[in-house]
Amino acid sequence: MADTENKVVEAEVKEPKAKKTTKSTKTTSTKKAATKKVEATEEKTPKAKKTTKKAAAKEVVEEKTPKASKKAAKVEEVKKPVVTEAKAKALTLKITPRKIRLSCDLVRGKDCDEALAILFNTRHKSAPIVAKVIKSAMANAVNNFNMREDRLYVASIMASDSVKMKRYLPRAKGSASGLVKRYSNLYVVVKERM
Repeated sequence: MADTENKVVEAEVKEPKAKKTTKSTKTTSTKKAATKKVEATEEKTPKAKKTTKKAAAKEVVEEKTPKASKKAAKVEEVKKPVVTEAKAKALTLKITPRKIRLSCDLVRGKDCDEALAILFNTRHKSAPIVAKVIKSAMANAVNNFNMREDRLYVASIMASDSVKMKRYLPRAKGSASGLVKRYSNLYVVVKERM
């Protein structure tokens, strides 16, 4: 009796599979028929389809070109401003601003070559520092902004306070007085003479 029940269950299980296969064969047969029809139409008029694809591609290209030309027009409208000056700075120099200003006053408004010559012949502690920053500003002007080196002059040069370190100085009878060690910042702007 158990064998007959198993056979009935197996038969029920097999029947849906058979139905599924018939459905899948129907769908595959309809797909094959549809592809045969499409192939037949393609064989009859292959040139017409190719020309329509090319025409569609041309339309797409024509639609894209006005957008591209608009972008190009926007790019042409937005022009970068011409850079007329170059800058350089040196921060936290271990020298007081008062000492640097002595050298800055010597070269303000002078041509860069002349300023470097003056600083080279000046026997002051701050002269090499100021000369180094001026050379850096000249290099920025020539390499970054395509200015002519022989036309450059020191448009502005400025020294300002930076960090102030507070220390103590021992004095008489075991006392101490305050001591401030000043650092400075140096800013140089170089322009091209017209």
